[in-house]
Amino acid sequence: MAGHSKWANIQHRKGRQDAKRGQVWTKIIREITVAARQGGDPTMNSRLRLALDKASAANVPKDTVNKAIARGSGKLDGANYEEVRYEGYGIGGAALIIDAMTDNRTRTVAEVRHALAKHGGNLGTEGSVEFQFRHCGHFLFAPGTSEDKVMEAALEAGAEDVVANDDGSIEVISAPADFEAVKHALEGAGLHAEIADITMKALNEIALHGEDAEKMRRLIEVLEDLDDVQHVYASAALDE
Repeated sequence: MAGHSKWANIQHRKGRQDAKRGQVWTKIIREITVAARQGGDPTMNSRLRLALDKASAANVPKDTVNKAIARGSGKLDGANYEEVRYEGYGIGGAALIIDAMTDNRTRTVAEVRHALAKHGGNLGTEGSVEFQFRHCGHFLFAPGTSEDKVMEAALEAGAEDVVANDDGSIEVISAPADFEAVKHALEGAGLHAEIADITMKALNEIALHGEDAEKMRRLIEVLEDLDDVQHVYASAALDE
C-alpha cells in the first residue's frame, strides 16, 4: 500500500531495536553461528557476510563475533541451533511468517502459539501463507533520496524493481542472488539504504487502520521479543 508510511513504520521498529540492544545482539550472534556452519570464511559465505554486516551496524564486539563464528564452525562448543519457520495469521487475516532459531522446538512453538493466541492471531500449517510472500533482496531509502540516482545504480546492477512510495521513501527489490551486487552498486553511487536485507516481502498487503493497526503492531512486537524468534514478516500495511 503506497499510501501507508513504510518509512514511519521502519523507524518505529528500529527505535525499538535500539532500545533492546542486548536482545538484538543475541539474535545477530545466533545468526552468525548458524551461518558459519556453511563455512567460517565470509569471503566464501554470502550469508555470513550479511550477518557480519548486521553485527557491524549494531556495534557487536569483534571478540563476540569471532567466538560465534568459531562455534558455528565447530571450533568451540555451544548450543546446537536449528532453523524453523512458523506460518500464521494476525489481525484482519494478515499473513505472518515467523522465522526462529532454536535449540528446543517444543519450547519455541509453544511460545509462538501462545503469543499469537493472546494477541489475536493464530498459528497456521506449513505452507499456509508462505506463497503470499516473495524471497528477495530489499533496500529502503529515506524520503528525499534521488529516485533517478537509485534507479540508475540499482537497475544497472541487476535489481528487478524500484518503487517510489507516497511517503517519499524508495524501495529496491532484487533476486537474493543479486543482493550483494546491487548493494555494492548502490553504495558505490553514494547511496546508503536504511534497510538492506534479504527478506520475505508480501506480494499483496492488507491495510489495517486505527485499533486494528495498533493490535497488529503489538502482535508483531510481542513475537519479535521472543528470544528464539529472528524475524517476523507480515502482509499488513499499518497506519502510523
